[in-house]
Amino acid sequence: MTRTLQAAPANAEQVKAWDGEEGAYWAEHADRYDRALRGYLTPFFEAAAVGPADRVLDVGCGTGEISREAGRRAPRGSVLGVDLSTAMLRVARQRAEEAGLGHVRFEQADAQIHLFPEGGFDLVVSRTGTMFFGDLDAAFRNLARATRPDGRLVQLVWQPAVRNEWFLTLTTALAAGRDLPGPPPGAPGPFALSEPDRVRALLTGAGFTGLGFEPFAAPMHFGTDADDAHRFVVGQLGWMLEGLDDTGRARALDDLHAALRARETPEGVLLPSATWLITATRR
Repeated sequence: MTRTLQAAPANAEQVKAWDGEEGAYWAEHADRYDRALRGYLTPFFEAAAVGPADRVLDVGCGTGEISREAGRRAPRGSVLGVDLSTAMLRVARQRAEEAGLGHVRFEQADAQIHLFPEGGFDLVVSRTGTMFFGDLDAAFRNLARATRPDGRLVQLVWQPAVRNEWFLTLTTALAAGRDLPGPPPGAPGPFALSEPDRVRALLTGAGFTGLGFEPFAAPMHFGTDADDAHRFVVGQLGWMLEGLDDTGRARALDDLHAALRARETPEGVLLPSATWLITATRR
């Protein structure tokens, strides 16, 4: 029997994107996206400190790399990965099965409103997945409800855009000289949780305490060379070319290629990035 995703109205646009073309693109390029963030994997799991019998919830699990690694560290526990994307969850399930991780399972769910078992998890984790909720207050209250007392929350989020050269480089090139408006303050998006003061208010209001914010920086891998990275970025961000005439489009694509070529290294095209590793404990 096919289940219908129950999603919060505030998350309608996110469902449209992630359970549509954007999610499908991520699923198709799962290895590339995982490699892009590989520099954060070690500190993330050092902070998570997954115990061998922990019950883990992975929010915005995507194609499941974090869920699978959590499962390896919790062989006597369980892992539930949730995401909006049917396509990414299909990849996640297949890879968990291939890895022999029967205690790692996945479910399509809107974590903002999903009825998780109360206190059902020892640890809630998310790698760049919590910034896209339409109602962050409601989302973190729901995640707090799902976390047992003294259970922990560990999430990796982007620092502000001005500290993320990968974002500025790509969007500046594709803007082709246009002054494109950014999202309204507080709107869902990559940088919705980039300001620690806002995050402190959200998490303490939801029922978390003992907050920690540790800054990390790591290069993101976008491709083996400029041509490879260019194809990948245009596939993801090609929507930014809408509204340009042929001359403007050619300029944007040339500017992007030049920017990526300038970042070629023997290890591939690398662009600097900066994140917060946020930890908290459920009261």
